[in-house]
Amino acid sequence: MRYIPLSNSIYKRNRRNFMNEMKGNSMAVFNSNDIYPVSADSELPFEQHRDIFHLTGIDQEETILLLYPPSKDDKTREILFIRKSDNHTKVWEGEKLSRKQANELSGINSIYYIDDFKDILSSIATKVDTFYINKNEHYRANSPVETREDRFISWLLKNYPAHNVAKSNPILQRQRSIKHPDEIDQIKKACDITRRGFNRVLKFIKPSVWEYEIEAEFIHEFINNSSKGFAYSPIIASGNDNNVLHYIKNNKQCKSGELILMDVGAEYGNYSSDMTRTIPVSGKFSKRQKEIYNAVLRVKNEATKLLTVGNNWKLFHEQVGEIMTKELLEVGLIDKNDIKNQTKKNPAYKKYFMHGTSHHLGLDTHDYGLLEDPFQENMVFTLEPGIYIPDEGFGIRLEDDLVIQSKGAPRNLMSDIVIEADEIEDMMNK
Repeated sequence: MRYIPLSNSIYKRNRRNFMNEMKGNSMAVFNSNDIYPVSADSELPFEQHRDIFHLTGIDQEETILLLYPPSKDDKTREILFIRKSDNHTKVWEGEKLSRKQANELSGINSIYYIDDFKDILSSIATKVDTFYINKNEHYRANSPVETREDRFISWLLKNYPAHNVAKSNPILQRQRSIKHPDEIDQIKKACDITRRGFNRVLKFIKPSVWEYEIEAEFIHEFINNSSKGFAYSPIIASGNDNNVLHYIKNNKQCKSGELILMDVGAEYGNYSSDMTRTIPVSGKFSKRQKEIYNAVLRVKNEATKLLTVGNNWKLFHEQVGEIMTKELLEVGLIDKNDIKNQTKKNPAYKKYFMHGTSHHLGLDTHDYGLLEDPFQENMVFTLEPGIYIPDEGFGIRLEDDLVIQSKGAPRNLMSDIVIEADEIEDMMNK
């Protein structure tokens, strides 16, 4: 693996916390992701299911975790099933994890090969009343493809129809939203790799460069620093495509006088970073571009002060909307009549700032977390205000990653990534 794994004490703790929330006389099962086919014999690179990674640290396909907390035998309280290497596998793919390696990564002592799973499951299923199944219930979830987990759940409920069913996801939503300090260190490493990529492109960008060339500069720096690559599809949007929130074509030539909005982040050890910066192609903002840029930056700076223990996502977004409204009045994009005619459902600022202000960050870029829950220490959030002006041919978004602290303002994991307009111009023109 490219990254330094976390101590297995983290995964022991995660499993213990999960089992403490389970109902009595129950068991839970978690599956790895599939390796997804493209066509012919080609496949997408494997990405581990973040739930089983959170509970085991195992980053390999065909892995299953079974948790049975009421067991009187330590050997069946936590069981990990892994893929067995055979001669064919060793030649074509290389050896898979050994039982010893899987134990060292996960801290689980009872490790079997995947062929033993159904027999062991059957022996435990006869003793329990409830199965915990792991459906994806993230508020942004959109899964048109049946996953390995989905197939398992269908098989389980068909073959064991008399059991009660409970859901793992509500437990994981809360537990995964609060990070261990070592997890925050992994996110910080991802942010540091992102900083290296951004500093590289600041020296590279000039008029006539292509968006995909900028993307290539980022990926070079990311992979060169122990990352698998982008944590999500990168947005390198120049000109009026600054205003397309999820522009990922990255296929245009950048022209003098335009801005480039870059929403990119490196991953490290399956943990995501998420950064947005908007910079001038020619190395110099116009007067109007800088005016809007500084308005967005002021919103971000003021909003940062609100990421405190006890606030919550919904209220936070409303508070940021009030800050944004004042800035839009200052730069002449809305007026008092717009304020007078706005409604709660359709506030005036939404014309120029139409997306959410923030989301949880961690093993997923849009990580787990229940939006109605109050902010707690060691939750990690993005903060990404923007002003989008298609009529003027540009838009600006700025984004950092922040950790809620027990008291006071959050810790900015991207504090060393340049963001002031003058600093960006200075770095681009050195």
